[in-house]
Amino acid sequence: MTTTKRSSNKKQANQETGPAASRPHMPGYGVPKDNKGLLPWSHVTERMAEAQNYWVCTVDREGRPHATPVWGLWLDDRLYFGGSPQTRRNRNLAKNPAVCVHLESGSDVVILHGDASELRAQDSSLTARLIEASKKKYGYAPKPEDYENAGTFVFQPRWVLAWEQFPKDATRWGFQDGD
Repeated sequence: MTTTKRSSNKKQANQETGPAASRPHMPGYGVPKDNKGLLPWSHVTERMAEAQNYWVCTVDREGRPHATPVWGLWLDDRLYFGGSPQTRRNRNLAKNPAVCVHLESGSDVVILHGDASELRAQDSSLTARLIEASKKKYGYAPKPEDYENAGTFVFQPRWVLAWEQFPKDATRWGFQDGD
């Protein structure tokens, strides 16, 4: 019986922490075909946790793109960020949860695609973790009740691309079947 690429990736995910890693499909860019030199998931989690700014890209009802830099917190493979419900970004998210998030570097690249939803936290332990992480990272933290009100979003990636030495270590991670 032959092993499919998807089942092979699932085996790899079980042997490492994080989602299954593979090569991205980028015809014409010289991305290797084998899995030698793939980046570990820790490459993404460390950069996401350390970043001060995240570019959040949304689309409006007519499909026009909109990008804004935001402060955020990376916890448990999710990005938490906020802003006024009146911002174009948050109005866009109310209509379409699809989001692309990326970091500022064009050479040490991390790009995430997924969906964002309003947090409206009811979990006091998560709220406490977010407050502590915000104080540590930015020297500031919202009040606990701020996490229960409109304006705070949680982004969950479906798939991620990253590289440090393109195309040699270009790596893709998928979180759900079919992505």
